[in-house]
Amino acid sequence: MRVSWSLVLAFTLSAAAPLSGQVPDSSEVAREPLFTKRDALYAGAFLAGALAMWPLDRTLAEGLQGASPQENRALRNSATVFRVLGHPGSISISGGLYVLGRAVDRPQLADLGLHTAESILFAQVFTVGGKWLVGRARPSEDPENPTNVGLGRGFGDDDFQSFPSGHTSAAFAAASAATGEIGRWWPEYRTPAGVVLYGGAALVGVSRMYNNKHWASDVVIGAAVGTFSGWKVVSYVHAHPRNPIDRILLSTSVVPTGRNEFLVAWTVAPPAGL
Repeated sequence: MRVSWSLVLAFTLSAAAPLSGQVPDSSEVAREPLFTKRDALYAGAFLAGALAMWPLDRTLAEGLQGASPQENRALRNSATVFRVLGHPGSISISGGLYVLGRAVDRPQLADLGLHTAESILFAQVFTVGGKWLVGRARPSEDPENPTNVGLGRGFGDDDFQSFPSGHTSAAFAAASAATGEIGRWWPEYRTPAGVVLYGGAALVGVSRMYNNKHWASDVVIGAAVGTFSGWKVVSYVHAHPRNPIDRILLSTSVVPTGRNEFLVAWTVAPPAGL
């Protein structure tokens, strides 16, 4: 349990770093492309941090795979809950928020759901690419060797798709995007929402280690990819409100004509408040 809670704290603190800058001024973002040289530096720093953790991977895995934590029913059930919350829970909840927001005419709620879902999908592109390219063996496949990697070996073989953790990247993408959106529309709830969302995302990562599906460094990189994805997507879409996805999915309306017909229409600008 000490190992688990230490990891939760580490993942939460590492992801909380961009919270203060998660929603930059739109005028600044609008002058920048989606990716910048600064982003490459961030990526390099996170990768270096994950590599530095590799010597600890085996020790942390052994701690979570011991008889005491593995025989604890509460821990087993919690790990299942958080695994499902990471995937498919994160995309299901965000999609549901979008649909609910459109159904009850709450544009901020639809905005939150759509951009959170986009962030998750954005993160998964990098996550899946990393899994296929790195070809790292899962701890369940080779528990004695965290350095067992093979270029391209992960393509089509789940046993060698350990790096990075997809459940973790999805959970942190959802936490990052949702915290950013909540901070825009309901600023007073941003801090408590961030604590809950990032804390839950950290527990998703720990659950993947508890289930012996990922090394600690897999989870750290998954958290970094997810946090970065949520930050980038939310910043970009609000700096470019006329982007095609928002115009179609947030500005389109289906209006009944009263003659058993419906008219599909969209506004020139995003809905009020967006």
